[in-house]
Amino acid sequence: MPEVGAVMAKKISKKNAKQTSSVVREIQKKQQTDRTQAEITAMLPLSAAAALVVAVCLTLLLPPISASGSRQHSSLKMDEALLTINNELDTGVLVSWVSEHCYQCVYQTLGVVPKRHGPGVPSSGEFAIGTQHEINLQLNSTQTNKELCKVPFHFGEFGNYSLWAKIVNSSSVNCSVVTDAAPVNSYMPILVAFTIFAGLAVLVNVTRRILEFNIVRGLVFRIGGSMETERLINSELGSPRMTAPVTDNILPPPPSTSKRLRSLDTFRGLSLVIMVFVNYGGGRYWFFRHESWNGLTIADLVFPWFVFIMGTSVALSINSMLRAGSSRRSLLGKVVWRSVQLFIIGLLIINPNYCQGALSWHNLRIPGVLQRLAWSYLVVASLDLLVARGHLDIYATDARWSRCLDILLYWPAWLCVILLEVVWLCLTFLLPVPGCPTGYLGPGGIGDMGQYTNCTGGAAGFIDRWLLGENHIYQTPSSRVIYRSQVAYDPEGVLGSINSIVIAFLGLQAGKIILHYRDIPTSIMSRFCSWGLFLGVISAVLTKCSTDQGFIPVNKNLWSLSYVTTLACFAFVLLALVYYTVDVKKWWSGAPFYYPGMNSILVYVGHEVFENYFPFRWQMANSQSHTEHLTQNLVATSCWVLISYILYRKKIFWKI
Repeated sequence: MPEVGAVMAKKISKKNAKQTSSVVREIQKKQQTDRTQAEITAMLPLSAAAALVVAVCLTLLLPPISASGSRQHSSLKMDEALLTINNELDTGVLVSWVSEHCYQCVYQTLGVVPKRHGPGVPSSGEFAIGTQHEINLQLNSTQTNKELCKVPFHFGEFGNYSLWAKIVNSSSVNCSVVTDAAPVNSYMPILVAFTIFAGLAVLVNVTRRILEFNIVRGLVFRIGGSMETERLINSELGSPRMTAPVTDNILPPPPSTSKRLRSLDTFRGLSLVIMVFVNYGGGRYWFFRHESWNGLTIADLVFPWFVFIMGTSVALSINSMLRAGSSRRSLLGKVVWRSVQLFIIGLLIINPNYCQGALSWHNLRIPGVLQRLAWSYLVVASLDLLVARGHLDIYATDARWSRCLDILLYWPAWLCVILLEVVWLCLTFLLPVPGCPTGYLGPGGIGDMGQYTNCTGGAAGFIDRWLLGENHIYQTPSSRVIYRSQVAYDPEGVLGSINSIVIAFLGLQAGKIILHYRDIPTSIMSRFCSWGLFLGVISAVLTKCSTDQGFIPVNKNLWSLSYVTTLACFAFVLLALVYYTVDVKKWWSGAPFYYPGMNSILVYVGHEVFENYFPFRWQMANSQSHTEHLTQNLVATSCWVLISYILYRKKIFWKI
């Protein structure tokens, strides 16, 4: 009998050894395939930058050529066209213009064209004119100041145009624009860049799909070599020669309940990558710059999204630390210290005079992006520490109060945020501002027919100038581009910080939804979409679905209430989409945005500090070319994505 038992034990041992060896091989194959896929993903930003450079290098060597073959006028700059005004009238002509994008603006003088030299001999004048938006041209008589005609026209970049002013009869004048040389297609570089990046993304995705086939995975496994197999078995999976208790339980351990959601880091990384691209210049296209006043461009989307996802992360991290046994007092101390660090870092990177000598308090700018993040994080995290619970129940969708409990449980925090918003509304619409109408939300300058030249931002601008001092806020706001405002105004000012807290708190609510409805993806996505719909309706009411005619227009400079509700609406819907594709269906790994999202502070600070260093910037052959600017900005942004991936692989993360 002992011999029989020994034989049976030996057979069982051999069987278990075979099972273990099979499991080892399968795990090793999966790890090798995952490694190959990761390497392919890592090549995406570098390949995109290299391919983009190759695609445009020939274009950079030549000056812009119009469709008719004539070269651009030597005096023209980016986003300009040449307009020749031919006057066949017996009176001189005063030419004025105003951008269609400028709401209720005063016409600006373009120049004067004298009267004709004689019958059939018109006088003429050449002017450079902007091409970003449609322009309204107005021709007035220099003798009577009577309006002769108005011409709306959208000029093309580097195009040559002629405007003819002719007498139709004794009482009317005809003005018409003729295209002498067709403009260049300034949007072609964007199309080329998009095609290259989209093609690379498709290539990476197709390669991943191919690697899922067993034949290809086996080939990759064999290419990996036996030495790699042995190293993986001995170092990562344990040596098969080690004696261990015999077991037939080969099931993997249960997944951790604190698994990090890739969709959150992907969303954060997406916002950060667009932010870096915009800060580097966005190819000098107007829609990659901040809107001059009311309305939205691509550049206006990303900062609120970053604040939103910060609030989501606050909810998840505080809940995790409370469950781990951390006290609320210790967590509050960490929140305060992190906020102070963010504020100090923000002061340093927006005041770079320390490279040229000591910082001067006289013109030190105090508000900034990281400063606003610090303030929003401090308030929202402190509110969450007051009401957060270490143990959270999972609510079913059919429970009676389930759709409200994730709000009702935290009613004190909601009450504080509502009170803060009431403060913003009262200060914005009731605070008397010297020399300005109460409740003014305009840009000043030439807006509102030039009646309130120095009232930029109304109460928001007044509070910053009174509390911080005019020399300690932003000196060149975007309102100067179109509205030609003259006073300093800071888009990251004190009053707008209240609404940044609101959008961070809405992000916190998204985190509460994830916590309370975890393991129920349909409930999470439905609530995200419900919040998006609710906030979208509020935005429609506040703005009357218009840019300038609403009660509270969408305005990034003011961080108006409608701006917050609109961007939070977009954020909820986009987060639902990313969550579904990344964490639920796993159709997308989140790459390459996932990697900068894991190292957001380092990437943001790094791109600000090293902005003027190679390879992020170089001396351009043609500084008036959208193509070269776009190439430079895309290469710089791709470099930071690549850097974040390398740091991710090296497990280097900058946490504060």
